[in-house]
Amino acid sequence: MERRSFLKAAGLGVAGSAIAAPAIAQTNPEVKWRMASSFPKSLDTIYGGGEFVAKRVAELTDGKFQIRVFAAGELVPGLQVMDAVQAGTVECGATVSYYYVGKDPTFAFEAAMPFGLNARQNNAWLYHGGGLPLLREFYKKYNVINFPAGNTGVQMGGWFRKEIKTLNDMQGLKMRIAGIAGRVMAKIGVVPQQLAGGDIYPSLEKGTIDAAEWVGPYDDEKLGFQKVAKYYYYPGFWEGGPTISQYCNLEHWAKLPKHYQAAYETACAECNLDMQAKYDVLNIDALKRLVGQGAQLRAYPKDVMIAAQEAAFELYDEIAKENPTFAEILTPWKKFREDIHLWWRVAEFNYDSFVLSNPVGAKKKK
Repeated sequence: MERRSFLKAAGLGVAGSAIAAPAIAQTNPEVKWRMASSFPKSLDTIYGGGEFVAKRVAELTDGKFQIRVFAAGELVPGLQVMDAVQAGTVECGATVSYYYVGKDPTFAFEAAMPFGLNARQNNAWLYHGGGLPLLREFYKKYNVINFPAGNTGVQMGGWFRKEIKTLNDMQGLKMRIAGIAGRVMAKIGVVPQQLAGGDIYPSLEKGTIDAAEWVGPYDDEKLGFQKVAKYYYYPGFWEGGPTISQYCNLEHWAKLPKHYQAAYETACAECNLDMQAKYDVLNIDALKRLVGQGAQLRAYPKDVMIAAQEAAFELYDEIAKENPTFAEILTPWKKFREDIHLWWRVAEFNYDSFVLSNPVGAKKKK
């Protein structure tokens, strides 16, 4: 009797329960999205970033917000993901911004600029250095909101059929490399070639191209480049820390409840951390296996690096003269790059330089 009176007074009787349940349900509507990826399922780490985001979004919303991921080519071609998101054909996409530099070179800033920022520096610029607000204003023109959602770390510099000893060896060399990186390489004598991932191996094998860049040991091993080009160069100076992105259609994004938006943004941030960590682990054994299969590691000659860096910043100034939007982001980006390098040279660089050049026990072995 006392319990019944208490429930009635508290408004928690049968009628109260019937009213409360639908109210709670209304705050957690069922939402189903489709995500188009620019990557094939075989590249499980970079493609897996999309699956990671979908899984975490579902977990953070008690399964109410479901995202189904489609590999490159299943819904749209890999290099047309942003177009599909822009048009609302899909609600979201997993991709890399430099795939779209043909529309506007400004897209390159989000992912990677040759001789630009490494992964940590790029995150610093995007999250706290003013980069993301600048880019979001740019993306509004394409009906898209963007989120950092992964990184490969510094990539390798590509596979070469012949050894590169000086800058002269780059002259006339046909290399699979595209976008702004291709334009930089063209300035130092390379003939850039645009090829889809599946066409690289046969082109190297036949000698149609002399060299090709892809990602790094773990992903490169899957495509078997070590069988047709034995010289493996580093670093990939055009991708010092490329950000993998999640794009959402602005109209669909605006319709999401705020806590679903928060879940999506949180999932992207977690993926940004997870993918980089995963690559750092997987590349260790992959590099060992590649060397065991005959890959010969080579650093790019210093004259190649110097010439390419000079060419890169000449190109940026040329683009800025023609493209006001590019120029608007280039100025603060360059300033941030200069400032963070001041800090990096003090502690980060000196720590890494010492521990990498002075392995424990090296003195005893001598």
